[in-house]
Amino acid sequence: MRAALDEARKGVGKTSPNPAVGAVLVKKGQIVARGFHRARGSAHAEIECLTNAPKGPLHRATLYVTLEPCSTTGRTPPCTHAIIKTGLGRIVVGATDPNPQHRGRGIEKLRAAGIEVRSGVLETECSRVNEAFNKWIVTGRPFVVAKCGMSLDGRLTRPPEEDHWLTSPAARRHAMQLRSQVDAILIGAETLRQDNPRLTTRGIPGALQPWRVVLTRSGKMPRASHLFSDRWADRTLVYRNKSLARVLTELGQREITSVLIEGGGQILGQAFDSRFVDKVHFYLAPLFTGGPVLAVGGKGVPSTATAARLLNVRHQRVGRDLLVTGYPHWGQEQI
Repeated sequence: MRAALDEARKGVGKTSPNPAVGAVLVKKGQIVARGFHRARGSAHAEIECLTNAPKGPLHRATLYVTLEPCSTTGRTPPCTHAIIKTGLGRIVVGATDPNPQHRGRGIEKLRAAGIEVRSGVLETECSRVNEAFNKWIVTGRPFVVAKCGMSLDGRLTRPPEEDHWLTSPAARRHAMQLRSQVDAILIGAETLRQDNPRLTTRGIPGALQPWRVVLTRSGKMPRASHLFSDRWADRTLVYRNKSLARVLTELGQREITSVLIEGGGQILGQAFDSRFVDKVHFYLAPLFTGGPVLAVGGKGVPSTATAARLLNVRHQRVGRDLLVTGYPHWGQEQI
């Protein structure tokens, strides 16, 4: 299953609104074929894997797949039907389909056809690969990642006359990889006016260009900005006088399963105040800059007991900076 997970990760950021799935076929204890879902509308991982399999009977072979095979017709025919036709003897499934309308149906069909099925193997890891899809398919809203590069005292900017970067080139390259894994990047109009960002995935081979989303009250934005004048201008969406809640709902309706909020501090504050943030991705530069621009603004919390706490926290050195990731949990303080 870990080999199947390695396959699945190859498709992260390229399959939306479908999940990223990997599969491997094992005969006599050896992996004889591999496959992953490469892009929206292309063959699913199981089908690619079985297509790559050497000729011969499969009744003693085992297919490992990170997600329950689909049982209904969508952009492609149901994988369960194709698997049953091969005469496969056994299948090991990582995570079950999170869609309430489909959950478990694929496994039931395979078992009804006489295929031995084991499920729940490395389920947490397999689900984590598709954390954005899992939320969107159940709630209709995208998975929200809050990202910023900040000084140790929680500021976003240097003095105006200096280069605006706080984090190292290594951290910025790392952040490009993060961009390549989401469907949309969201900023406020003030960030557009001050920084004129590109919000591209430059430097990441094969990456798709995410949607670029700007929230504005006045609608007054420089039309010569990169977002409106570069070759990806048609991938820019502007929402005027709409709440963040409404924007996220409309993005979900566009089949946008994940949104990376890159700022500024006001937008990040709104997202945390409204408890919309599903994951945090903060780069901490070893600097103390002071200044008025806070990384996370907003109203704050009425008490420390109700503050958001990160679960599954990870710390990673990236260049000279420290990357902190985790999943916010809002609730009473655990003693």
